[in-house]
Amino acid sequence: MEVKNEEQVRGLSPDYPRLKAVKSRGVVVTTRSQTSEYDIVSRFFAPAAGVDEDPVTGSAHCALAPYWAQKLGKIELLAYQASRRGGELRVRHVGERVQLEGQAITVFTARLLA
Repeated sequence: MEVKNEEQVRGLSPDYPRLKAVKSRGVVVTTRSQTSEYDIVSRFFAPAAGVDEDPVTGSAHCALAPYWAQKLGKIELLAYQASRRGGELRVRHVGERVQLEGQAITVFTARLLA
């Protein structure tokens, strides 16, 4: 969902029980950044999936990248996800693919056995 300005994105205070009833994996809210620091700002809410608000969501930016790339006329964007923790992502829309870059920490490692 695109909203009018960054203050709306940052100021959202969702009704999570009501949002949980939405028949979707989650809801992303976005707008063009009002500063030169970022191109876009967003937040992602997924209470039906057990996550009221995801701090930084790669999958949401896979949808946001082509949308904003076309709208802004550029293939590389600097995005900010304005959750309480917050996070920056560099997204690049290349053909049918989206490349994501950002900071991360390893939470766990695993080995799958066939």
